[in-house]
Amino acid sequence: MNVRRLIPTTAVAGAVVLGLTALSACSTSDAADGGNGDQLKVTASFYPMQFLAERIGGEHVAVTSLTKPGVEPHDLELTPRQIGSISESDYVLYLKGVQPAVDDAIQQSGVKNTVDAATLTTLENHGAEVSGHDHGHEGEEEHGHEEDAHEEGDGHNHGEEGGADPHIWLDPVKYAEVAKGVGKSLEKADPDHAADYKKNTEALVGELNKLNTAYETGLKNTATKTFITTHSAFGYLAERYGLTQQGIAGIDPEAEPTPARIQELHTVAEKEKATTVFFETLASDKTAKTLAKDTGLKTDVLDPLEGITKKSQGADYIEVMESNLAALQKALGAK
Repeated sequence: MNVRRLIPTTAVAGAVVLGLTALSACSTSDAADGGNGDQLKVTASFYPMQFLAERIGGEHVAVTSLTKPGVEPHDLELTPRQIGSISESDYVLYLKGVQPAVDDAIQQSGVKNTVDAATLTTLENHGAEVSGHDHGHEGEEEHGHEEDAHEEGDGHNHGEEGGADPHIWLDPVKYAEVAKGVGKSLEKADPDHAADYKKNTEALVGELNKLNTAYETGLKNTATKTFITTHSAFGYLAERYGLTQQGIAGIDPEAEPTPARIQELHTVAEKEKATTVFFETLASDKTAKTLAKDTGLKTDVLDPLEGITKKSQGADYIEVMESNLAALQKALGAK
């Protein structure tokens, strides 16, 4: 495994980001609304932040994302022009701990309206340092203990030291909390359009609440609660809906699992009646196929939504999350 991937800040792996370049192109060329003088210039760090800024900001914002197609978010290196564009922004939305280069540039940018999404909800630990019963309100369920068993020593230390997991956007409830905070901060940054930001926030939160209900209902009665994934990004989602995430081999989706880990997952799959190894739309499925072949399991896609491209199973966050739900229902044997 590449040593680079073992640093604590390698929180997000293996995704190609951001297919929605139209707004980016618009905002950088001042073409939006015939010159975006009236629009708030918003810089978003990567797709989950861009989606919030676009949906809540609506016609009043020109959004540029720092993470372009084909770039893994945590590998992002900023050009001098991008660093300059951050400084010229009216508003910056990012998620600290995912992209070290972005965190540094934003800190030095001097932009007044800078919002770290991680401060708008509660981050939790889904790493080896934490025991199952520390997982919060659902810790007493069996999934907490099993999840930790698989993560021990797999090099998958999310976010900052101590294992804070940044994948909050994969939990619709936490993402809705972030959306509310973003809405309030946009109201403050641009009071003239506060009523619209409020209305757009309420509409988006309504959609996220519906999504949460669909997950709750759709995953309530399943033959198994365990799913296996090449990218351990789904800790919050698993905890929210009483599932167990079993990661394969650390943060690199293309890392070969060790023979011991394959044997362990084989045992887990048999015991928990797991049927499927999930891989990402945008990363190689080699590891998943190797494991599936060795254990007799199926493969399918579970998208960590770090970006939208033509290969994504949907046009935006909501659609891809609905595709993820359908894939989980199928794999878990939803009744």
